[in-house]
Parts: sequence; structure tokens; C-alpha cells
Amino acid sequence: MRRIMKKPVQDMRQHIIDVARSLMTHKGYTAVGLTELLGAAGVPKGSFYHYFRSKDEFGQALLEEYFQEYLSRVDVQMAKEGSGAERLLSYLRYWAETQAFDHTDQKCLVVKLGAEVCDLSENMRAVLEKGTALIIERITRCVEQGKSDGSITAPTHASTLAEALYQMWLGASLLVKVNRTHEPFDVAYEMSRRLLA
Repeated sequence: MRRIMKKPVQDMRQHIIDVARSLMTHKGYTAVGLTELLGAAGVPKGSFYHYFRSKDEFGQALLEEYFQEYLSRVDVQMAKEGSGAERLLSYLRYWAETQAFDHTDQKCLVVKLGAEVCDLSENMRAVLEKGTALIIERITRCVEQGKSDGSITAPTHASTLAEALYQMWLGASLLVKVNRTHEPFDVAYEMSRRLLA
């Protein structure tokens, strides 16, 4: 029998989110029931609502935590030395490395849960909308810097180009899962290089 965790409320809340992220990255949101989640977390079955008012609130917290952590990783990638184009391409290589089908520990929850939870919860959809907008903002700033330093010469407006790149990479992430091959990322990377030129 799994030992019941004794932690302060905030620590236990975070622990549940951490365990859930691992489970839901593999199985999805609706496939993981509360019994499985709480069992994996070592939390008594009746105590979930002590930490979250509802499964919807829990889902929001899970996605908010994911975006906070992911955006900090994006910021590290975007802060590297080099031209705007070099930093953006470095971020896209990082995306391909961490979202490949054989790297399950850093999988994108937007790809894994996006379509599923948008139909279940308006609140979770709003978190996804806000989080993806923040990612696109960071890509836009990188494109703007590339246009300023001359490394990105595409005539397309920076925000339009950033959104097109993000949409293409989301699609490539989905195709990597479907086809179980890295090739969609190779294609997306080559097209990204061409779009920036």
C-alpha cells in the first residue's frame, strides 16, 4: 500500500499537479480518473476537494503551472546570444528535441490536451488561449529583433509570421505523434528557415 503523504496544503497541491502532469502527458485529461491520480500521488481519495474546488479548477491549475514553467524555458532559449534568427531557430531546434515522441518528460500539454479540454471547459480553454498567446508574443519579439538586426528579411509582419510559425510547429508536433517519426520536425524546421529568409 502506498504511504499517505504528509505535507503542507500548498506543497500537497503542487505535488498533485506534478503527478498529474506526468500521468496526463501520457494518457490525456479524461483518461486519468481522480482515483488513479490520487493513488499515484499517495493522497487519500476524499481529500482532492481540500486542495481543489473542482476538477475544472484542478485542470486550470495544471495548465497554468505548465505555461509558467514552459515560458521560463522559452525565455532562456530566446535570451541566448546571436541574431534574432539564430535565437529563434535555436528555440525551434529545442522544440524538436523536447517534443519528439521518445522524450515524454517535457511533452507539450497544448498538443496533448488542447483539443480535448477545449470542448470540456471554457476556463481551461481560456488558460490555453492566454498561454499560447504569450508564447506567440515571445516569438514575435524574436522576429522583430531579427528584422532589426537584418537576420530576418521576410516581408511578412512579425506577429503574422510568429503566429504562422507557432501553428506550423503545433501541427508538426501532432504529426510526430501520429507518424512516430521526427520527419515532420525536419520539414517544419526547413520551412521555418525559408519563411525567415
